[in-house]
Amino acid sequence: MNLHSSPLAADAFIKARQRIAGTVLRTPVVPSPSLTSLCGTSVHLKLEHLQKTGSFKLRGATNAVLALDETSRSNGVVGVSTGNHGRGLAHAAGEAGIRCIICMSRLVPQNKVEGIRALGAEVRIVGVSQDEAQVEVDRLVADEGMTLIPPFDHADIIAGQGTVGLEILEDVPEVGTVLVPLSGGGLISGVAAALKAAKPDVRIIGVSMERGAAMAASLEAGHPVQVAELPTLADSLGGGIGLDNQYTFRITQDLVDQTVLLSETEIAEGIRHAYWQEQQVVEGSGAVCLAAILAEKADLSGPVVALLTGCNIDMTMHRRIVCGETVDLMHEGEH
Repeated sequence: MNLHSSPLAADAFIKARQRIAGTVLRTPVVPSPSLTSLCGTSVHLKLEHLQKTGSFKLRGATNAVLALDETSRSNGVVGVSTGNHGRGLAHAAGEAGIRCIICMSRLVPQNKVEGIRALGAEVRIVGVSQDEAQVEVDRLVADEGMTLIPPFDHADIIAGQGTVGLEILEDVPEVGTVLVPLSGGGLISGVAAALKAAKPDVRIIGVSMERGAAMAASLEAGHPVQVAELPTLADSLGGGIGLDNQYTFRITQDLVDQTVLLSETEIAEGIRHAYWQEQQVVEGSGAVCLAAILAEKADLSGPVVALLTGCNIDMTMHRRIVCGETVDLMHEGEH
């Protein structure tokens, strides 16, 4: 793909960075002695889970909201979310004084639902998948004229997430490989495009879960496909990519060098490693890049940067995992 002919103009990431400056944190990159020792090459962690709303999603949501015209703002914003986009959009809309409705499925953990409500957004729980929740989003756009801000397949969202890539280039200019959680593709599209525009030979590795990884299944099929949405520790990576995907499938297909899928056991090990070795509290989706390194499933060329992308985990669940309990969400509550 020619980046200059894509929805991402050559200066899209610079403009996004200027737009969100002062609202979104510039998160640190820190070395990981434990992973460096394991890999035999320097490994750094991008601590994006320290973002204001506990997730990188604030970047894209803020960029998209601030780019709206007055008519779109006055109509209010709406989006579908597995949790973290909703939190980011609710925060951005609240800062701008805009009405916000977030639609989610019943699979979204309650702590994420409550976190969005606490930011002043209205939450609507619809169905058992992100696709079913999207039906209510579409109705609100059609019937009430609300402005749709989707979680990933949107030029301003991608540009906002790509500011992570700009920061990585500044902090680790010699970077050889970047591991990025893979879901709908907004983050990996933005990071890959920003990095490869400056360093075409940098390796981008997308990491997801074995249970219901829609983008990975779509890449294998060669076109967007639907997958069953299943309970997983990496709940924020759930949901489809949209059969009419406009941007992220093509960008991911063109710019991502490897895709890694992880078992629930491997994801749990990533959460444990983050806590005991890195002193970081991260959710399952935020720990998958660590997990991929620990499982030795990623083809690494150093220096390596692994993204830690979210910390919005139920802390009771976190305690169970870091204390060594086996947690199988497919059978939670069965006795």
